[in-house]
Amino acid sequence: MRTLILCSLLVLNLSVVFSQKITGAWTRNLDTAVQYLTVVDNYFAVATFNLDGKKFISTLGGTAMVEKGKMLGTIEFNTVDRAAVKARYSYEIKLKENTLVLPLEGNSKKWQKVDEANESLAGNWRITGREQAGTMTTIKPAARKTIKILSGTRFQWAAINMETGEFFGTGGGQYSFKDGTYTEHIEFFSRDATRVGASLSFKAEINNGEWHHSGLSSKGEKIHEVWSRK
Repeated sequence: MRTLILCSLLVLNLSVVFSQKITGAWTRNLDTAVQYLTVVDNYFAVATFNLDGKKFISTLGGTAMVEKGKMLGTIEFNTVDRAAVKARYSYEIKLKENTLVLPLEGNSKKWQKVDEANESLAGNWRITGREQAGTMTTIKPAARKTIKILSGTRFQWAAINMETGEFFGTGGGQYSFKDGTYTEHIEFFSRDATRVGASLSFKAEINNGEWHHSGLSSKGEKIHEVWSRK
């Protein structure tokens, strides 16, 4: 019995260490595009795009758990295959220092680590409040949602319906958060490629676990949003 307990604890500890090592942002170059993978807060998101051509190609994401050398979970959005939404997946993963083998979309090319998810904003966030006509309106949890996934240096937002498989848009790139200012440097935008290359800065603070985000949107409209970790 003691041996069984010790073996179970060892497997659990290895899974925890493995999960910690996979957390963060990863990248790999494809023939005509680049992919970025972010894994944080038991969630993952992958974006494929051509930065020079300002071309968004595809994205997918969903829940992510690491167990016994595998990453597994449920797909919540997939722009290539809408029918895959709500499907379960399981991938064997291999880690060696800052190199990861995770054959997403059937591609076994290795990923290289970009950063750790060690910044205060790193996490899996969902929009829970938006100011309208001077009043903050609460956005309750629902199948249709807007999420923002942040590692230590990279961000991606996505507007999705995880029940129907509908996809409404995404964007992402690099970000910084310093002295109360959050700045996004846009590298891909599914709705409007002309936004690629732009930088947007916002006033930001974390208050009681909520991220308050205010300033001007990419359209020049005033915004005040509240985001909460899922």
